[in-house]
Amino acid sequence: MSFERTGKHLTIAIAFFLSMAAVSQAQAISEEAKLAGLPSLAPMLEEVTPAVVSIRVAKTLPTTSRYFFNGEELPEQLRRYFPRVPDSGENYRQQPYATGAGSGVIIDAENGLVVTNHHVVDSAATISVQLHDGRTVEAELLGSDANTDVALLRIEASDLTDIPFADVQTVAVGDYVVAIGNPFGIGQTVTSGIVSALGRTGLNRNNYEDFIQTDAAINMGNSGGALVDLEGHLIGINTAIISGNGGSNGIGFAVPVDMVASVVGHLERDGEVRRGLLGVTITDITPQVAEALEVDLDAGALVTSVMSGSAAEAAGIEVSDVIVALNGDAITSSRDLRNTVGLLRRGEEVSLRLYRNGRAMDLNAVIGGPEGDAIASSDAGSATGFRGAQLRSLTAGDSDLSEEGVFVDSVQAGSPTAAAGLQAGDVIVEVNRRAVADLEQFNNALGDSERLAAITVLREGRRLLLFVP
Repeated sequence: MSFERTGKHLTIAIAFFLSMAAVSQAQAISEEAKLAGLPSLAPMLEEVTPAVVSIRVAKTLPTTSRYFFNGEELPEQLRRYFPRVPDSGENYRQQPYATGAGSGVIIDAENGLVVTNHHVVDSAATISVQLHDGRTVEAELLGSDANTDVALLRIEASDLTDIPFADVQTVAVGDYVVAIGNPFGIGQTVTSGIVSALGRTGLNRNNYEDFIQTDAAINMGNSGGALVDLEGHLIGINTAIISGNGGSNGIGFAVPVDMVASVVGHLERDGEVRRGLLGVTITDITPQVAEALEVDLDAGALVTSVMSGSAAEAAGIEVSDVIVALNGDAITSSRDLRNTVGLLRRGEEVSLRLYRNGRAMDLNAVIGGPEGDAIASSDAGSATGFRGAQLRSLTAGDSDLSEEGVFVDSVQAGSPTAAAGLQAGDVIVEVNRRAVADLEQFNNALGDSERLAAITVLREGRRLLLFVP
């Protein structure tokens, strides 16, 4: 027995010395590679990895009835025959906990600020952060924003390392990137790949999305970790993957650092994102829309309605305006405008460049915040079809919105016109930006029935722009 133990210890010792020799050899090879000028990510990672942390959370699970037997809740008449677990009405209560793991990035070493994902810390009872050197500290949640999936933590620790932000405007498809995180809770792991796409949306249509897509392997637990360029600058916070089995399929997504920086500013100041509101409904400029409006633009955010009393109305924005820049930054789509305005402070003055009737205009707007105003969302009326609506020339008593136009008597449920957003009681006053006083003018302005038609209607005191093929 003694011999077996001695032999086992001898085997372990030999394996240890062999492993140490292998490490020394690998280090020597690495040094030789550096001297020979061979490419390696090691020098950059030595600087960056201490800023990436592991996050563990504990969440309280909701409890219901306290009478169970073999997993089934007992009926009332049998409860007195079985031991009872105290419920929420008594001083003693047993609450089950669930634990989870994720990643985070130190962005401000001096103040101990750590960025992670909202979904990593959502509903957490406790949050602990494990640093690169093995220290574990408790974290304070400063704020979290579900719509961008960004959360901000604060930790108290010395000798922290942070990651500088990259200029995301310089990031291009094909750039090499490195993902750092804690996949499956096994410990810090580094994977590499390229930027596969920029400006990805559609994972959740209600969120503010402008994702960087990468094929660097991102798995469960990588959430909240860093996506860095080859200079070690942070370009995004890893947040999501597309996978059928929970593993990496080479389709990962990161929140870009410009959006992260805007959200962090809100969370550090207010503990939440108090989104600015412009008060418009918008849609994208497409070739068909540009043809219908007879505008020589291929990008921008087209205004399809202006909310009464909104910042947009006060600034003089009108239906059919195409917004192409905000504070000098190009607006190429409705998504651009929605993301930008949604992260502005309420009360902030901004400059807008727009096109109206083919002419460029500059307006100033003060971002608002009244509840109920639209920030900037896709136009639900831009759908298919111009069938199923009964129209007639406007007559006295039909509407107090206009003295001339085409009155919508009815719209058949489920018809293409209904899907386009037209409603009974609407008054059509323009077709393809031409004023129409009656059905005859409506038909003349409509022209080619195969062409997309831009129809301006009056509804409840507002002008709305609908697109119907």
